[in-house]
Order: sequence, then structure tokens, then C-alpha cells
Amino acid sequence: MVPCHAGRRPLYAHVTRGDALSYRGLILDFGGVLTTRMRLNGEAFERSEGLTPGAYFHALEEHPDGVRVYADLEVGRATQEEWNHVIGGILGIDPTDLMRRALANLRPEPAIVAAAERARSAGIKVALLSNSFGLEPFNPYKQLGMYQDFDAVVLSEVERVRKPSAAIYQRTLAALDLTGPECVFVDDHAKNLPPAEALGITTIHHTDAAVTAARLDELLFQSATRTATQ
Repeated sequence: MVPCHAGRRPLYAHVTRGDALSYRGLILDFGGVLTTRMRLNGEAFERSEGLTPGAYFHALEEHPDGVRVYADLEVGRATQEEWNHVIGGILGIDPTDLMRRALANLRPEPAIVAAAERARSAGIKVALLSNSFGLEPFNPYKQLGMYQDFDAVVLSEVERVRKPSAAIYQRTLAALDLTGPECVFVDDHAKNLPPAEALGITTIHHTDAAVTAARLDELLFQSATRTATQ
């Protein structure tokens, strides 16, 4: 897991497996859950590129070519370079290494990273499940240190299927060697939750890092161990 930021006070000094409830797995989305908010990152990108507010989101979510290339990127039908050129063309900006620039303001979300660390320290398996941003030439997962210390990393580009398809949740469960009722899944897009719930997975719709972290502690542990002292 991403190293704790210096000076950040941990919520709990120690968690043991004996404190855990029946959940044995935690599945976390990447962009907007394990990282800071995607909307804030996109707004910062627009400012840095001198774009009209909302232009980037329109290119991704409404422009037909942008919607198509993003969907294709997520399942490995388009390369990141193709995404760069299509989105750059829509926005009228230099496409060179555009994904790197577009995600430049994304950071690990400390509260969720810490919650994942607590889960793993208790023996709970933790998986990263992401609709891919592409891996070449820019790998955002590696850039943010999101490969190490996960029991499974499931990327839609590799699997050739994306959320909210039930298949990608089934593959994540298989990678963890767990059943749906043994797992909790966190995602910031509500549409991604029902297919997971249909497999018996407990879901959390993420809107606030502190609230989600507290909910995870509530679900995964009967009670906190002793509070850390300064």
C-alpha cells in the first residue's frame, strides 16, 4: 500500500484478525476512492491547460468520439496514445502524453489508504479494481504506488471487461479466492454497485473519504483497538 504520509496520526495503533467480523475481503476502486476526487483533478487540469470550465468533462462524457475512445481504452480496444490523440483533438490541445497531464493532480487519498492498511494488517485481503486509464506510456497505478501491498490488482484493460459488468466482479472474487458475501466493495459511481450486490458483496457508495473510512472500520471490525497516543 502507499506509504503513510509523514506526520499523519493513525486512527488505530494496531488491529488484530481476531477483531474482524465475517468479512475477509475488501475491494477498492482506484480513481476517486483510493485517490483524491476525479472531479477536482479534472477541474485542475482544465485550469492548467487554459480550457473552458467543463470542456474536459464534456469531451469524456458527452462528445461521441470521446465517449467511444474512453470506453475502448477501458477494455483494451484502444491504446492510451489513441485516447491522447482523440481527446487532445476534441479539446484542441497538444496530445503529447495527455493522460499524464490529465491525471497530474491526482493523489492517494490518505483516509482510504489508511483504512486499507488497517484491513490488511488484520489479515483481510485487499483488491484494487479499476476501469483502466491505460498502462502505457503513462501508468497511473505505478505513478501513485498502487501496485504494491494488494492481494489482487484487477484492471479492466487486462480483463477486457469493465465495471459494471458482473464478470469483472466475479474475476476479482476469484483472484481473492473469496465469495461475494465475504467481501466489501467501495466505488464512487453508484451504477457500479448493483452488479456487485447481486453477487452478495456488501457495497459502499463513496462520497466522502472520512465517512467511507469510518464505515469500513465499522463493517470490518467489531471494535477498534486502543487509540494511538501521540
